[in-house]
Amino acid sequence: MGSFIASAGAGPAPATSLAGHVLTPAGFLRGTVRWAGGRIAAVEGTPIDEDSVRGDVLTPVVLPGFVDLHVHGGGGADTMDAADAVSRIARLHARHGTTGLLATTMTAPMGDIEAALRALAPLCAQRGAGQARVLGVHLEGPYISPDRLGAQPAFARPAALDEVLALHALAPIRLVTLAPEWAGHLALIPALVEAGMRVQIGHSGATYEQALQALEAGASGFTHLFNAMSGLHHRAPGATGAALAHAMHAEIIPDLLHVHPGALRVALRAVPGLFCVTDATAAAGMPDGDYRLGRQTVTKCLGGVRLADGTLAGSTLTMDQALRNLVTLGLSLAEASSRTSTHAARYLGLADRGRIATGAWADLVVLGADGLALRQVVVEGESIFPEADPA
Repeated sequence: MGSFIASAGAGPAPATSLAGHVLTPAGFLRGTVRWAGGRIAAVEGTPIDEDSVRGDVLTPVVLPGFVDLHVHGGGGADTMDAADAVSRIARLHARHGTTGLLATTMTAPMGDIEAALRALAPLCAQRGAGQARVLGVHLEGPYISPDRLGAQPAFARPAALDEVLALHALAPIRLVTLAPEWAGHLALIPALVEAGMRVQIGHSGATYEQALQALEAGASGFTHLFNAMSGLHHRAPGATGAALAHAMHAEIIPDLLHVHPGALRVALRAVPGLFCVTDATAAAGMPDGDYRLGRQTVTKCLGGVRLADGTLAGSTLTMDQALRNLVTLGLSLAEASSRTSTHAARYLGLADRGRIATGAWADLVVLGADGLALRQVVVEGESIFPEADPA
């Protein structure tokens, strides 16, 4: 059985369909998913187990489109560039199977952040052709610890509710990363949650106790687990220990550079809703060389992105490679799909993304069963081919 995209009748919103081994919430079907008006109209077929799916190299695998909640750039463009940068970013990542993403800011002077959000607002309201859906903003800075900047520029500052809400009025902020050890941040968390934002602990030197207090106040996740946060020691568990002991959700970067495979396995066992992010920079999808990350210059070489001092500075990862990396570590294809789509969608409260079910958006990726190479991407019913011109 081969994949196909076919018209199924005339009219203003013709149905379309795609066949293969389709991953549904109940498991794989050998069958067909049909959509109309951008949403799935029906999923039909015969149940099949994953061993049979992986053993049948002639039939493509159809998974939910990837959902990436931490994207700084791609295709040579950076979110902080404003103008049409995020359109280029959303197009690059769509060509690698990401159907929904959060455009992620850098720590910067407030004027830079405001300019980036103003440019983002129309893209959050209307998806461009050939692009991933921009689901909103991940505000990764500036409310982080100056002692845990990672690759963030030195513009960290404590948060104020009025300031965050003013930014939220410019473009929808879905997720805020903050360091809970800043004075006033614990008290701020419930108000941010009430305003509809998820709060993540990140770029933080918080003690275990401070991180636990943040979770109790309403924080619900951790930004790029293990990276730029206080580490786990048996007498000082830090923010990392709080995440492994208590978190239902956390991001992780599975490029196999940011986190050792052994630590990835620990997180997969400890955090039920662990989901993958790319933390991709402008260098994603580009040749080796120098690129911008906010106000800083970063260099892509040897598969990674670094500052001049060698500090890892985001990644070149795309979500199709993230899925393949998880499978290489021994995860089933169904679990790897959950970690690259379903868990992130659920974390944002999006019941109609990250799953192949009637009524959900027709966000789909088609992979070859042998090697999991990307063959096809469908975003809200629009067919996107990976080899399409990104310009």
